[in-house]
Amino acid sequence: MIAHLERPAGPAPGWRRLLTDLGPGYLANGLIGFIFSATGPVAIILAVGTRGGLTQAELASWVFGVFFINGLLTLAMSWRYRMPLGFAWTIPGTVLVGPALQHLSFAEVIGAFYATSAVVLLMGLSGWVKRFMQALPMPIVMGMVAGVFLRFGLDLVRALHSDVGIAGPMVIAFLLLSAVPALGRRLPPVIGALLAGALAIALLGRIDAAALGSLALAQPLVQAPVWSVAAMVELVVPLAITVLVVQNGQGVAVLKAAGHEPPVNTIAAVCGIGAALSAAVGAVRTCLTGPTNALLTSSGERHRHYIGALCFGTFGILFGLMAPTFTGLMLAAPAEFIMVLGGLAMLRVLQGAFLASFGGKFSLGALISLLVTVADISLFNIGAAFWGLVAGFAVSWLMEKGDFIAAARG
Repeated sequence: MIAHLERPAGPAPGWRRLLTDLGPGYLANGLIGFIFSATGPVAIILAVGTRGGLTQAELASWVFGVFFINGLLTLAMSWRYRMPLGFAWTIPGTVLVGPALQHLSFAEVIGAFYATSAVVLLMGLSGWVKRFMQALPMPIVMGMVAGVFLRFGLDLVRALHSDVGIAGPMVIAFLLLSAVPALGRRLPPVIGALLAGALAIALLGRIDAAALGSLALAQPLVQAPVWSVAAMVELVVPLAITVLVVQNGQGVAVLKAAGHEPPVNTIAAVCGIGAALSAAVGAVRTCLTGPTNALLTSSGERHRHYIGALCFGTFGILFGLMAPTFTGLMLAAPAEFIMVLGGLAMLRVLQGAFLASFGGKFSLGALISLLVTVADISLFNIGAAFWGLVAGFAVSWLMEKGDFIAAARG
C-alpha cells in the first residue's frame, strides 16, 4: 500500500534556500492564513463545543489540538515537498459534530474520530483517493470551490455596508497598493489593508479589552474514546466524505489551479495520522484546508509559496501552545476586520476559480456544482459542497458527454 504514496519531486530545501525564498509577501500570506484560521473558525469550535456541554478545559484542549498538531504537519509536509500544504481542521466536520453532542457523549464522538482517521488513512494508502480525484473533472470541482469561496467576496461587500469606518480604509489601501505596482512591491496590498484596518480600529477605539486573555499556556487533556455503534453510523461516513472529497478536494483543486501538483494519496494518509493525534486531545479531524491554501498561493512566485505555509504552520504551533491567550486576542478584533481581510485576500483566488470553472469544458456541470454548493443545504448529515460535486457530475454526465469523450482522448 505504501507504494501508492507520492514521493517528493526533489530534496527538501536547506537553510540557504529558505533564506533565498523568504520574502515579505509570502510571510504576509502565511499571516493572513493564520489570522483567518484563528478567528471565525475558532469561534465555530467554541460555539459548537459550548452547545455540546464541553468544559472550558476540553475546549482549550480542542483548540490546542487543531493548531499545534496541524501546525507540525504543515511544517513537515510543506518543507519536505517544497510546496504549500497547509493542514487545519474541517469546519463542516466541526458543525456536523454539534448535533451529535446533543445525544452522544464526547467520548463516543472521539471514538468516531478515531474510526474516521483509520478509514481516511486506508484510503490514502490504497491509492483510491488519487484515482477518484483524477476521474472528477476539474471544472466541476472548481465550481464547488467557487461556491464555497463566494461567501468571502460577499462578506467583503457586507462589511463595507455594516462598518465602513473600518472596512473603507482597508479597501482603499488595498486598491492603492494594487494599482501602483511600485508601492505594492514595497508593501504587499493585503498587509497594507491589515495595517490600515488595525490603525482604524485603534483610532476608533474598537478593541474589546474585556476579550483579551491573560498570558496562559495550553494544558491539553488526553481523551479516552468510547466505541459506540450509534456514533459510528452517524459520524464516520459523513466525516470521511467531508474530509476526502470536500475539504481535501478544495485544497487539491486550489493548489492545482496555482500550478502545484499536490501528493493526493500522501495528503490523505497524513490526514488520517493527524486526525488520530488530534482525537487524542479531543480535537476534530485534520484536513488539507481549502481557504488557507488559497491564501497561501494568492500571490508571488509558485516555487516560493511554501514559505507562506511554513509561516502559517509556525504561527499555528505558537497559537496552540498559547491557545487561551491568542484566542482572546484574535476574537477581540471586530468581525468586519476579518471579513474584509479574508475577502480581499480571496479576490484573485475567487476570480481564478470562476475562470477555471467556466473557461472551457464541463461548464454546465460546473454551474450546477456552484449553485448547489451556494444553496448550502445538507442531506444525510453531509454538507452541500459534496452534493454540489454529485449534482454537477451527474448533470454533466447526462448533458456534456462530448466533454467526457474529449477529456478521455486528450
